[in-house]
Amino acid sequence: MKKIFLCDGHNLAFRAFYGIRELSRSDGFPTNMIHGWVRSFWRLEDDFSPDETWVFFDRGGCPAREQILPEYKANRGSPPDGFTEQLEWVKELTGAMGYGWAEKEGLEADDLIATKTMEIKGEGTEVTIVSADKDLAQLVSPGVKQLLPPPTANPRLGWRMMDEAGVTDKFGVSPDSVLDYLAIIGDQSDNIPGLNGVGPKTAVKWLTEYGDMENLIANAGRITPKRFCSVVYERREDLRRNLDLIRLIKNATYTATPPQGPNLEKLKDIFGRMEMHKSWEDAQKRYR
Repeated sequence: MKKIFLCDGHNLAFRAFYGIRELSRSDGFPTNMIHGWVRSFWRLEDDFSPDETWVFFDRGGCPAREQILPEYKANRGSPPDGFTEQLEWVKELTGAMGYGWAEKEGLEADDLIATKTMEIKGEGTEVTIVSADKDLAQLVSPGVKQLLPPPTANPRLGWRMMDEAGVTDKFGVSPDSVLDYLAIIGDQSDNIPGLNGVGPKTAVKWLTEYGDMENLIANAGRITPKRFCSVVYERREDLRRNLDLIRLIKNATYTATPPQGPNLEKLKDIFGRMEMHKSWEDAQKRYR
């Protein structure tokens, strides 16, 4: 089986940024995220030995979703100081380390990952999506798993691989129902409002009883607790809107830079500019 890793660039970049603090070049330019990025991906290589690695980045907003809900992701604000400056170097490093990568204006990394998953999954391929983003659990299926990074608050948990059974253990519903589940409870990180007062346990109960969103809406008068009968019916269009917001695009068109193997000349240049001398020493041992 060919093991292909599809990585959520911004998700992993933020984790690298917050995982290591107070590192900078002699002139004050921050390098903490760059250090964390290199170490995280080398750890991935050592622990899981993927045959091919791709990294997908967000680039700007998502007009299609913002048209549906203008407040979509409006709660996120600006990146922390030092993040944006390092991100372009992280992208340079991604190619220099031998990974494929892509980004496209108006599309989110999740959509590019979903599209790539649809392109490559099948007989002879084992796809692993590397991200903590719960939206991506929609894609878990035979031959497709999700690898959750170590939580920033509790890194000792380490990397956790999640197959179909793992999705059910985590959310209480199968991957096929994750979209409906998230549409009901909402997604605070993306500023998508769920039904007021409805938590994960109630959402799981409803989906277990009624199967999917449309059947839930059709049976709004029968659901329990009874106080939510009118809520589900009156907010049925909000629930359908949430489905459109959370549903991943699986047929996006984009241009990617394919994996080309490590480039020691580029790595030497980047690590030299960042004054990451130990990383350059380690790269020579790793790639030669």
